[in-house]
Amino acid sequence: MAVAPGGVTANVQGTRATPYDVTVKVRAFTEPEWKRVLDVIAAQLGRTAALLDGELPPELVDDVGLAGLDLLPGPHEVETRCSCPDFAEPCKHSSAVCYLVADVLDEDPFALLLMRGRERATVLAELRARRATSPDDDRAATDHEPVDEGLPARAAYAAEAAELPVPPMPPARPGRPMLADLAPPPSAGVDGEGLAVLATDAAVRAWKLATGDGDGDLTLPVEADVARRAAALLGQPALYDLASRAGMSSRQLTSHALAWRHAGTDGLRILTDDWRPDHGAMSAARNALTVVAPNTQVQVRGNRATSGRRQIRLGRDGRWYLLTKSFRGWDLAAPPADDPSALFGPG
Repeated sequence: MAVAPGGVTANVQGTRATPYDVTVKVRAFTEPEWKRVLDVIAAQLGRTAALLDGELPPELVDDVGLAGLDLLPGPHEVETRCSCPDFAEPCKHSSAVCYLVADVLDEDPFALLLMRGRERATVLAELRARRATSPDDDRAATDHEPVDEGLPARAAYAAEAAELPVPPMPPARPGRPMLADLAPPPSAGVDGEGLAVLATDAAVRAWKLATGDGDGDLTLPVEADVARRAAALLGQPALYDLASRAGMSSRQLTSHALAWRHAGTDGLRILTDDWRPDHGAMSAARNALTVVAPNTQVQVRGNRATSGRRQIRLGRDGRWYLLTKSFRGWDLAAPPADDPSALFGPG
């Protein structure tokens, strides 16, 4: 196979005894195009130095793109011809040569410049010529440029410091992350949908920090953080998947999610906190339940007053919590209140 300006020629052995003649023509750059290419390359000192050292940096493709050209030939710039009787375009012999061209470029990247119409020696000579004239031009330019004398240290430290700019206000609501179309690698332990959930959750936490709304729930223990995530999944199949991954039953996680939705960490604590308040502290809960269900007996045990399927619990924070009985057990049914009668609303 021979590489020459404007393409490649090769002999390919087919089914016949005589090899087929294959020609792969590549459009060569015109003289004005080569001038643009060399001007762009010469402006990049690092690229020029690499070329003069016999290297062809991959960034050269982008440099040529700045000149409005493509160093790598496109489909419209390649034409194949073969002496075989095959009507396919390109035929298998031409395709084989194209594959071999890729191997040639791996071994000698300068072959790409040759196919575009310039031999390696010619390109390097023209770059040397441009480089030889640039120092004088730069020196001539700097001779006429004013020299910045700088500022004396005394004056700099005596100057009054400018006021710091007012930090921008956070947005009115959390943003939604822009996610890539490609799924994470299998080793990441999360799929594309899971990544979207994590990114959205991170945006909400960052927004809370920016607005001064607590610590963004960044200090939660694992059980509380799972409940926080589950609160956003109530009524969705994803809650069952989260329960499985957390090693919990869906009933337990649903109960925790309801508690988090109404009272956060205090709601989770009231589900299991069983303590004995001072004597007479539960009378207010007894009275509130009696008003709601006058014909139902109220039982008081520790910090819990129960009437049928309703239960009022007194938290250690001094607030009252309303729970209702379900097939899961006792679920928190409303936000806490300072007065147990307020748990049932004005009616």
